Amino acid sequence: MIELINENTIKLSKEINDLDKFVLDFVNILKKHTNYIIISGFISILFGRSRGTEDVDIIIPKVDKTKWIEINLALLEKFECLNCNDPNEVYSYLSDGLSVRFAKKGEIIPNMELKFAKYDIDHISLNNKIKVLIDNNELFIGPIELQIVYKKKILKSNKDLEDAKHLEIVLKKVISQEKIKYYDELVKELWKKRS
Repeated sequence: MIELINENTIKLSKEINDLDKFVLDFVNILKKHTNYIIISGFISILFGRSRGTEDVDIIIPKVDKTKWIEINLALLEKFECLNCNDPNEVYSYLSDGLSVRFAKKGEIIPNMELKFAKYDIDHISLNNKIKVLIDNNELFIGPIELQIVYKKKILKSNKDLEDAKHLEIVLKKVISQEKIKYYDELVKELWKKRS
């Protein structure tokens, strides 16, 4: 069951699976240190789409190196960085606009693909995040309408188009057609600037 609590909060009744547990473990550490949003394919999976994924995309605001080392140390209690062990080097990757991957210690899949907010659309997503309540857990996702538009207008792969269609069907009582139109225009404008 999906229930809209308010404009920025959705209550989701579901049985928490292993991928959900992995994500919740990661964000429960991350949220103690910084803001974040989950974007892309996991959002469709969270809302019931049956498809596999190897990674979960997550964006955090750019932080300074000292703050990153604090975050990195906290994450290393349960996770390991698949890119390298040196938090200074990981910070360098992130600062260069690259993403880094974290997985449970001794595992590779699933993993969190973490990156600093880089583009205007990343910052817009962070500033308009949606809280999803699952039992006694919470996580933050990017605006659903923006996810739908981005998958349909920019990414356009079959998997992304199916993700967007799934979100439109399952969340039809939650999403706003006005927001979809707004984000459609915004994405067109922002994409022109990037080209």
